[in-house]
Amino acid sequence: MKDPHDMIIRPVLTEKAYGMIAEKRYVFEVDVKANKTEIKAALQEIFKEDQIEIERVNTARTMGKIKRQGKTSGRTPEVKKAYVTLKKDSKPIRFFEGMAE
Repeated sequence: MKDPHDMIIRPVLTEKAYGMIAEKRYVFEVDVKANKTEIKAALQEIFKEDQIEIERVNTARTMGKIKRQGKTSGRTPEVKKAYVTLKKDSKPIRFFEGMAE
């Protein structure tokens, strides 16, 4: 298995993500090659002191945009996000405490 910290890149902290924290839904940017079971195992390993119980993981993959500078063009990197929903009786993730409205 891969290292969990290589699979979970960073949390996504946007207005939409802040609104979902109260419902125990969290958004993370993850490795493009990671699947849902690997993401779930990695999050449980990273936040094992919080004793989280994950109900489901939804993923969304966004293709990179084409950008031009002069006559050369390139593409921004692809991004894969994981929307993680915790069970109702699960403890929240301490990292996100105080961010919910």
